[in-house]
Amino acid sequence: MCDLPTFERAVHLEMVCSLNTDACIHAIRRFACRRGQAKLGVMKPCTLGKPVAAGRNLTQQNIVPSLPVPPLKQTCELYLSFLEPIVEAEELKQTEILVEEFLKAGGVGERLQRGLERKASNTENWLTDDYVKFEYLDRRKPVVVYSNHGMVLPHMNFRNKQEQIRFAAEVTSGCLNVKTMVDNDTLPVEYMGGKPLCMKQYDRVLSSCRIPGPKTDTLVFHAKTSNAPKHISVVHNCQFFVLDVYNSDGTLLTVDQLYVQLERICKASPQTTTEPVGILTTQNRDVWSRTYSSLIQDETNKESLSAIERSIFTVCLDRATPQEPDEMRHSAILQILHGGGSQCNSGNRWFDKGLQFVIGEDGTCGANGSHSAADGTACMGLADHTVAFMMKPKMTQSRTEPLPLPKKLQFKITPEIKKDIEEAKQHIDRMARDLNLRVTVFEHFGKNYLKAHKMSPDAFVQMALQLAYYRMYQQCCSTFEPASLRMFKLGRVAGIHSTSKASATFVKAFDDPNIKNSVKVDLLDKAIKAHKWYTHMAVNGQAIEGHLLGLRMQTGEENISMPELFTDSSFTKAFNYQISTSQVISKSSSLPCVGPETPDIYDVCYSVLSDRISLIVSRFEPPNTCKVKNAECLIEAMVDALLDMRTMLELQEAV
Repeated sequence: MCDLPTFERAVHLEMVCSLNTDACIHAIRRFACRRGQAKLGVMKPCTLGKPVAAGRNLTQQNIVPSLPVPPLKQTCELYLSFLEPIVEAEELKQTEILVEEFLKAGGVGERLQRGLERKASNTENWLTDDYVKFEYLDRRKPVVVYSNHGMVLPHMNFRNKQEQIRFAAEVTSGCLNVKTMVDNDTLPVEYMGGKPLCMKQYDRVLSSCRIPGPKTDTLVFHAKTSNAPKHISVVHNCQFFVLDVYNSDGTLLTVDQLYVQLERICKASPQTTTEPVGILTTQNRDVWSRTYSSLIQDETNKESLSAIERSIFTVCLDRATPQEPDEMRHSAILQILHGGGSQCNSGNRWFDKGLQFVIGEDGTCGANGSHSAADGTACMGLADHTVAFMMKPKMTQSRTEPLPLPKKLQFKITPEIKKDIEEAKQHIDRMARDLNLRVTVFEHFGKNYLKAHKMSPDAFVQMALQLAYYRMYQQCCSTFEPASLRMFKLGRVAGIHSTSKASATFVKAFDDPNIKNSVKVDLLDKAIKAHKWYTHMAVNGQAIEGHLLGLRMQTGEENISMPELFTDSSFTKAFNYQISTSQVISKSSSLPCVGPETPDIYDVCYSVLSDRISLIVSRFEPPNTCKVKNAECLIEAMVDALLDMRTMLELQEAV
């Protein structure tokens, strides 16, 4: 991988130097010009091809293969091997019996496998629709924190409101120009290991929205419709506006024109004097669905909601929030993830949108995206392209035609809806209070040191996490790491099971004084090789979780009763992860961030750079949560594990 500047260095630079907006924009442009990669899970880095002629991407998509259906016996055998370190012996024995029954010749397993193979032969991707429905649309937890992902840009030092507006205009212009490449099919194709990746997710980020519904949500995509939207939505002081971004001749508004329009919006909404309708999108999906149904009974509300949902993306112009200099990163991540609560900017959002840009008056900037619409790598890639466009020198463009005033969206709030808004305020305030998020930069070593020892940096960090958790709980747990499936048409992500028999053997031996150091080094090497092997399997479409999900969903298609294999206690333990992890590296020095998917798990987001490792650990911890097993404890245990594993390697070198 190429050496990358880190977000932490950018923050440090701006903390020691008083940069004005122009200087900050220049800094981002300078960062963006350096080469880098976006990475999810432990995928090999994606590389961007050269700009292509119209239609080239479509041609490349035709050679992207369809997702294969893994062999049934292979998946079942892998499933049993992953269960071994996380379930009791009696549970494993019972599951082995169920697997044997499932695999019987002419049995239910073979029937479901044949059905899945038929489905694969008739669709572009047999998994993605079921995956999106099961993992996102059917989930009733709020999308804020639990589902949406974020990206924090280096901190900006705005001297006044005008500089905030100017930067927002630059970001808007950059993303609109990337949209033009997406629309014209000229966005550079991305590659992994020399193979082209599916680019369809970029179509799904823009002009998309998630619509709440009872029991399940729906996704709407307007970019490719006959009446494709020509506007963005802008929210300032919790008031929503429609901003047309095309001139009458079809050209995009210039940065100067966007500045004028955004300034008009700010002047038209000087105070938070209206009900924060956006805060309703932070609610539980069933609760929000009921309120949504009430809202659209009124025609004015229905039109306003449609304008937001159809918009290309949303620009959130935030007010400043109190923050200490040493808490800048921590505060920025929380603002991007949930807006800080009802007294801050949580009502200045529409969390159902496929993409929101957040530009804070205090210099907090970033983006929040819908995981149901697209994966974090696509949103990060779009943001990286946006920043890259911002760095390009531009010719001065002067337009003299008068611009129509941005339209303020109106909402008619009934007493019942006002009550729902108050409940949503209380709900998001509890979430903001209970989310414990910790950030640290491990500066003792990074990718260079690990590669010098011929060890996979990603796998090494995963083993350190396994060791940290084992030291805290004296047991192993199911751990998830995503790997991209974009080597296949419409591919999303596969799950890498970081906990293996090899990793369990390593962590259980590590603190045993009776085991020689050389043996421990050998066990680490085996654990890392096991992790790399399964990663290779996952990115090549052989992961077990997606296959088992497909087989499970196929029972409905085949109209047969659910096999015991899928109702077994071991199945629950295997896929109710206690730790969810991700590694994403941005080429624009942005810091990716996500929250825990369920209330009782740890989320660990990390970036392994050349000489350091950035760590973000988050967990929902209500007031009565045990204080000796919280996010702080895990991040401290990870630091200790990383240092202890380095000591182990150095002791071996000294022999």
